[in-house]
Amino acid sequence: MSDSYDVLIRNGHVIDPRQSIDRISDVAVKDGLIAAVGKDLPGSAPKTIDASGLYVTPGLLDIHLHAYQRFGGWLHPDQANLPYGVTTCVDTGSSGWQHFPDFVETIIEPSTTRVLAFINIVGAGMAGACEQDTSEMVAEPCAEMIKQYPQHVVGSKSAHYGGPGWEAAQGGIDAARLADTITMVDFAPRETRSYEELLTDRMAPGDIHTHLYASHIPLLDENLVINDYVQAARDRGIIFDCGHGAGSFWFRIAVPAMKQGFQPDTISTDLHKASRMRANATMDITMSKFLAMGMTWQEVVYRSTQKPAEVIRRPELGHIGVGAGADIAILNVREGEFGFVDSGLARIKGTQKVECRLTMRAGNIVWDDEGISTLGWEEAGDYKRVP
Repeated sequence: MSDSYDVLIRNGHVIDPRQSIDRISDVAVKDGLIAAVGKDLPGSAPKTIDASGLYVTPGLLDIHLHAYQRFGGWLHPDQANLPYGVTTCVDTGSSGWQHFPDFVETIIEPSTTRVLAFINIVGAGMAGACEQDTSEMVAEPCAEMIKQYPQHVVGSKSAHYGGPGWEAAQGGIDAARLADTITMVDFAPRETRSYEELLTDRMAPGDIHTHLYASHIPLLDENLVINDYVQAARDRGIIFDCGHGAGSFWFRIAVPAMKQGFQPDTISTDLHKASRMRANATMDITMSKFLAMGMTWQEVVYRSTQKPAEVIRRPELGHIGVGAGADIAILNVREGEFGFVDSGLARIKGTQKVECRLTMRAGNIVWDDEGISTLGWEEAGDYKRVP
C-alpha cells in the first residue's frame, strides 16, 4: 500500500491565525503543499515527525532584513532565516533600481528562502554615501523596476538620508504610487521634515513606517504617552513595523508604548551583520522579546505570519491551510529565566525563549536543530545510505 503523504507532522500544537486553529493537531504534506490538517489524521508517510510539546506554525515572515551583497552588512538569506523558522524574507532597500536584476540572479533565485524585496529609491541602493545623493533618488526608474519584477518586489524603500529635505521619503512614496504598490519608510526627523507631517500628510494607508521603537522616533510625548497623530495614523491604515536592527529597538520606548496598546503590526528583525551580534536580532529572539514585554504567544505568531503576509499583499503566504505551500516552522517555547538585550544595550528579563526546532520550505526539511525528523543512528542502516 502506498503512503498517503510525503510528511506527517503528528501531535504538535498547531497555531494558524488565518485558519483560527490553536490546538493539538496533525499536519500532512504532499507534493510541496499542505494536504490535510486535523486531529489523528489517517494515512501514512515515509517521514513522520513527532512534534509533541512543540508548536507548529506557518513559516515565519520577516519583512525587514538585508540580504544583498552590495550592502556591506548583508547576510545570506538562507543562513539568516531558515535556522529561525523564517521561510519568507523581504530585503529592505539593499538593492536599488540600478542593480536589482543582479540581485535577482545572484541571491533571490538561487536561495532556498523565498526572498522578496523593497527596492531602494536610490539607484545604487545601500552602498554608502550614495544614499545622501538626492540626484540618485528618482521615482520613475524605481517604479519601472517594481513593475518589471512583480513576482519578487513588494514595494519601494526610502533611503537612509540625513539631509533636510523630503527627497528620500517622498521619492519612495512617489515610486510606490506610480507602481500602484506600497512603500516602507525609514525616517529620521529633522526640523525641516517632521514625523507628524510624514504620517499625517505624506504616507497613505498600507504604507509602512519601520523602526517603530527607535530612540529617534517621537512615538511618545514628554509624558511617555502615544502622540495623538501617531494613533490617528494607525487609525487611518498606516502600518507600523518593528524593524529591530542594531540601533532601532529600545525597551524604554517599546514597553511604555505596548502598555498603552500600541503594538507593532509586524514583527521584523532588520537583520544584518551588526544587528546579529549584541542585540541578537534573529527572528526567534525578537519574538522572545515581545513575549517578555507581555505580548501573548498567539499575537506574536499572528504578527510574524498572517499579518506580514497581508501587509506585503501576499495572501497566499502566512498560513497552512489545505492547498497552501508547505512552509512550516516547528517551534519550542522554552520556559526558564532569560535576559534579552535591546539596541540601547539595556536588558529585559523574560521567562520564555523561542527556539526553532525544524523549518520546512516548500515541503522540504531545510533545518532540523535536534534531528526530530531523522532516525536514530542505530536504526539508520547501512552507513553508505542516507535514510
